[in-house]
Amino acid sequence: MSSNFSIFKIGVGPSSSHTLGPMLAGNLFCKKILSSLAHIERVLITLYGSLSLTGRGHLSDKAVIWGLSGLEAKHLSASVQEQTIKNALQEHTITLCGQKNIAFNYQSDLVFSQEFLPLHENGMRLQALDSKGAVLEEETYYSIGGGFVLSAKELENEHSAKKERTKLALEVNNAHQALALCEKHNWDLAKLSYNYELQFHTKEEIYSYCLEIWEVMQEVYYNGTHPAQEYLPGSLRLKRRANGLRERISLTTDPMGIIDFISLYAIAIAEENASGAKVVTAPTNGACAVIPAVMLYLKNHTIGFSDEKVVEFLLTAMLIGSFYKKNASISGAEAGCQAEIGSASSMAAGAMATALGADAHKACNAAEMAMEHHLGLTCDPVGGLVQIPCIERNAFGAIKAISAARMAMTRKSTPKVGLDEVIKTMYETGKDMNYKYKETSLGGLAKNLSVC
Repeated sequence: MSSNFSIFKIGVGPSSSHTLGPMLAGNLFCKKILSSLAHIERVLITLYGSLSLTGRGHLSDKAVIWGLSGLEAKHLSASVQEQTIKNALQEHTITLCGQKNIAFNYQSDLVFSQEFLPLHENGMRLQALDSKGAVLEEETYYSIGGGFVLSAKELENEHSAKKERTKLALEVNNAHQALALCEKHNWDLAKLSYNYELQFHTKEEIYSYCLEIWEVMQEVYYNGTHPAQEYLPGSLRLKRRANGLRERISLTTDPMGIIDFISLYAIAIAEENASGAKVVTAPTNGACAVIPAVMLYLKNHTIGFSDEKVVEFLLTAMLIGSFYKKNASISGAEAGCQAEIGSASSMAAGAMATALGADAHKACNAAEMAMEHHLGLTCDPVGGLVQIPCIERNAFGAIKAISAARMAMTRKSTPKVGLDEVIKTMYETGKDMNYKYKETSLGGLAKNLSVC
């Protein structure tokens, strides 16, 4: 058992599993090889499965180079990213672990394998070699979604039913446990999440973390509406829409006009992610705009969305997100886009309901409804880019979250479907889904839309 803070990470786009994950794997490998650095003359990178099939479009190749160069996501700048890749591709060198320059040949030292490794769809193997080509160190890593990275051994332990876990005074593994605890203590989900996090952090740390995440989300929105480039990178040559949309829309007497603002918030943030810029995984990069779009809606179009409400919102969202991570998946490569946009919409719906005063039952119902209507959603990025249909999906995920929260809060009848049931259903649906529709770009829109 551990803190749920890691559900929200400050990272880089366009994908938490395909960009941030490989970068973190590179960082982890650097720690592993540090004592052998003097003898290492070459690194060999092999990407497998979904990481290989859509790796170039998701910047997986560049991300692992950043990670092996000792760069960390939180401190990245566009200039440092560009210079590191220029050195690797044009000068044929990387500064391994930020300490030692070694030769690097993109064509031979970075392999895109069509093979799928056994433990997860997103696998990669990193090897450190000496001057004679002998392997000094190696590790297989799996990027399991949301920027979470585990070694093969760690993932095997994660899958083992015999794994020992530290017993906490307050344990919350699913919605059933959450509702029982809320009834016992007369808590809402935010209060439950807060008391859970107090087992790992002080009150000051909890508030500081939540407010920093919110600050970065707002910064990303601003950057998305004031972009330096008119077009997103990649083969689609997709024109950024957020800045023009911001200039065109205005308050209106049309009661549905609010949808334009929600769409603006989501599109601006999703476009920043697609550009490879700094974003907050929430719970993934591909779905990073859903939660901040709902929060910006509450901030700009409702009364009383204070810092206290921000903390309540994010605490609730991370608790619900932990249920998906523990009992299902937040990886598009493992369970389709329902695991990313669906999970984000579910988190946002339950969090919005809680911030507006809903009890735990209504908040869980909001989260359930939001996911229920994302079941079966495929992950089929055109050209392997997190652009079509991903950007607009963030907007629809936010709109569905707001609708679900409002439906749950005005509901008088008892729901038939619980949050745990819909999480289980999502995971089973994802496992049954054909691999063509799980972030491989081998089916759906990715296959039927021609990319020039």
